[in-house]
Amino acid sequence: MTVTVDCTSSSGLLNTLVIAEHNNETLSTVTRRAVAAAANLGGDLSVLVAGTKCSGVAQEVSKIPGLKKVLLADDAAFNGFLPESITPLVMASHNQFKFTHILAAATSFGKNLLPRVGAKLDVSPISDVIKIKSPDTFERPIYAGKAILTLRSKDPVKVVTIRATEFEPVPPEGGSGSVEAAPVGDYTSKTSEFVEQILEKSDRPTLTSAKVIVSGGKGVGSKESFKILYDLADKLKAAVGATRAAVDEGFAASNMQVGQTGQVVAPELYIAVGLSGSVQHLAGMINSRTIVAVNSDPDAPIFKVSDFGICDDLFKIVPELTSKLT
Repeated sequence: MTVTVDCTSSSGLLNTLVIAEHNNETLSTVTRRAVAAAANLGGDLSVLVAGTKCSGVAQEVSKIPGLKKVLLADDAAFNGFLPESITPLVMASHNQFKFTHILAAATSFGKNLLPRVGAKLDVSPISDVIKIKSPDTFERPIYAGKAILTLRSKDPVKVVTIRATEFEPVPPEGGSGSVEAAPVGDYTSKTSEFVEQILEKSDRPTLTSAKVIVSGGKGVGSKESFKILYDLADKLKAAVGATRAAVDEGFAASNMQVGQTGQVVAPELYIAVGLSGSVQHLAGMINSRTIVAVNSDPDAPIFKVSDFGICDDLFKIVPELTSKLT
């Protein structure tokens, strides 16, 4: 059924808010990708920066081309970026500026925040959008990426998470948006408290930012055997990923998981080692520009989607590849 709706605000203009993702010091690239998606909507475009001692991030955001304004909420209440604190801030901002669209990247942060915003607005969030066809019509993958759904929303406010890998980031400079204070209020969560965050430090790039990813599956055999993937990744200055099966077996950490229930990536080069190519995993990396598969099983599904395939023992091929790299 096709539904035609009026997507304009009461002022007659589209008015979009993008929720920034950052670490209080620098802006995440996924936000510039979300802004690129939002630019397809037209109308006014604003970005909300909420954090603690994050005014520098707001100034960084203000340089992004195409922004009308940056709303800055710098308060200890946003320590840890708890959705219980940021949700009422988003609602207060919406009540003041009457946004027609509220967007964030489909990261852990965005997926945790926007469903709460949708519930407060009594609208149905639209998740993992890969294309914006019009202000009320979006495309998103379903059935683990096997089909693309075209969805037309009749909600008065569109709450949308963006699959960031599908959009090229806007330039970091060239704009001159104004920085304004976000609505003031008591946003301290009464139900949750941020205790600490323990981050694993690595010289390798993160999965979502890496141009090259070396990913291993259950076929790698053990946590110790994953070392050959790290060695190859170090030569390529690549990130290291893993399938859900490899994570479940304890071969790799959960933050390395690529797939439908892990991270969605689209690097320039994806090297799939010892993984069969399950539907769940393919959903997270199928849009990689070039896919190279190494597997001893000639019938492995991964070969059907790979650009290059090596059907041989991974314990022979991977060290050989590593040794030939300078």
